[in-house]
Amino acid sequence: MDRARNLDEFSRAFNPHIPVERLPMMKSIPVAVALLISLAAGSLAQAQSGPTPQEQMACRSDAGRFCAEHIGKPPQMNACLRANKPKLSDGCRRVIESHGG
Repeated sequence: MDRARNLDEFSRAFNPHIPVERLPMMKSIPVAVALLISLAAGSLAQAQSGPTPQEQMACRSDAGRFCAEHIGKPPQMNACLRANKPKLSDGCRRVIESHGG
């Protein structure tokens, strides 16, 4: 409890016009910001993750047919599949589109 009082006094030192009843809300703002940042980072990581095994199987024949020289090179393979999107099978085209292509 003593620590909470010290935080209240510290907060008021920087802005003495903040009513005491608003101080607990002010303390929760950094927590909310940190939560939003972690959720955004998680979403970004998920969006940038590679294809699932099912997605790889959906594009396996198309990758061999149109982009064989890029096997084992994911960035080049993705670019090649996107460039050949009109020629891809329906399943592979859906995979490419789901990953932003």
